[in-house]
Amino acid sequence: MLGASLNKVSYYFKSRWQSSWNYSLWALLIFPLSPLLGAVTIGFVSLITWLKQSHKINRRPLNWGFALLSLLLIVSAGFADDKTAAFLGLFNLLPFFLLFVAHSALIQTFVQLRQMSWVLAIGSMPVIILGLGQLFLGWSLKLEILWVVLNWTITPGGNPPGRIASLFLHANTFAAYLTIVFILSLGLWLEQWRLYRELGSRKNSLPFIFLTIAVITNFITLIFTNSRNGWAIAIFACLAYALYQGWRILVGGVAAIVSSVLLAAFAPSPIAQIFRRVVPAFFWARLNDDMYPDRPVALMRKTQWEFAWSLAKEHPWTGWGLRSFSGLYKAQTQIPLGHPHNLFLMLSAETGFPSTFLFCGLLAWILITGVQLLRKSKYINTEDRLIFFSYLLAFIGWVLLNTVDVTLFDFRLNVISWLILAAISGVVHRYKQQYRLESHPN
Repeated sequence: MLGASLNKVSYYFKSRWQSSWNYSLWALLIFPLSPLLGAVTIGFVSLITWLKQSHKINRRPLNWGFALLSLLLIVSAGFADDKTAAFLGLFNLLPFFLLFVAHSALIQTFVQLRQMSWVLAIGSMPVIILGLGQLFLGWSLKLEILWVVLNWTITPGGNPPGRIASLFLHANTFAAYLTIVFILSLGLWLEQWRLYRELGSRKNSLPFIFLTIAVITNFITLIFTNSRNGWAIAIFACLAYALYQGWRILVGGVAAIVSSVLLAAFAPSPIAQIFRRVVPAFFWARLNDDMYPDRPVALMRKTQWEFAWSLAKEHPWTGWGLRSFSGLYKAQTQIPLGHPHNLFLMLSAETGFPSTFLFCGLLAWILITGVQLLRKSKYINTEDRLIFFSYLLAFIGWVLLNTVDVTLFDFRLNVISWLILAAISGVVHRYKQQYRLESHPN
């Protein structure tokens, strides 16, 4: 009975939307505005893909690694002092491993990578508009439909005050979202720029104009999130693209601007004063914390990282349990803090070194195989290399974000991040299979 019902659901997806992938694209489009609807859709797509391709999924060594990691995390939760909190914390990880495994089987082509980038670029525009209205027009909103089906909350002036957060709970979370979308949108813009110059086609002008607006507004909004991490990673992405394209003059110009801002922020006073005549205080005062001079020591990242490392050394094998950091840190400093602003230190403290090393190893596997495909494979056409490079760059940006923050607590960010990893892994796996077939035709 259950199998027949699932077959009917699978047939509906296929007949109504042509493919499960189209449903994933719709989910990504509405994700910023309705996380619940997006989550339900992505969940159904993952389940159906798993049922249809389980024999292929079960044979992939990378998936065995995530199965082992899941087991280690469950064991770690079993040893936690607060087992309820630890097992609840697994929901920030295990379902997303399943999402990754299913979508790495579903995403196989560069066309799909472009489609996902376009959907993310288009879907970001309403959130950006709401954020700009929040900061500059004092927009406020509290809209709930069926509790969480649609839940829009906008605090006038931003959260924290003076920093754009839009529909996200905090400016740093919004900055992380914008950073990933900016990297992928910029990759699309570079593709369209090349087509615009080579073909000079009027048909290409509308996509090019839209992407130009999207990239510029995304970057401007990122600036007003006042996130140092977002700024740094966006500039790093621009430099990476410029180097990839061979635009040395642009690299030099960006490097000169960045150096001027850093000197204004951190150089000895006589030198810093020279550069502060040119560089707005909005940038250098944020970088060196002059904008927020009275922050408690317990809110400094260095303090949080040292505490997380001390916890990891005390329980190196199984950790203290997921979601344990906040309570332990509050007991030590009397200041509530959700996480230590570093994903890898948090996992070390809460789940132990073995699971953290395995997690990092699996991420490294995905990145290394992706770089190998980009550099050495004869199967990637010239016009497809840039879009694949943009996904590798977004992956690196996600890793950098998680060295100074933790993105997995926002459901939207978590889904987007794992879909990017799945996209890289899926394309790599497909081309590896193609190589094996050509090398061993019999």
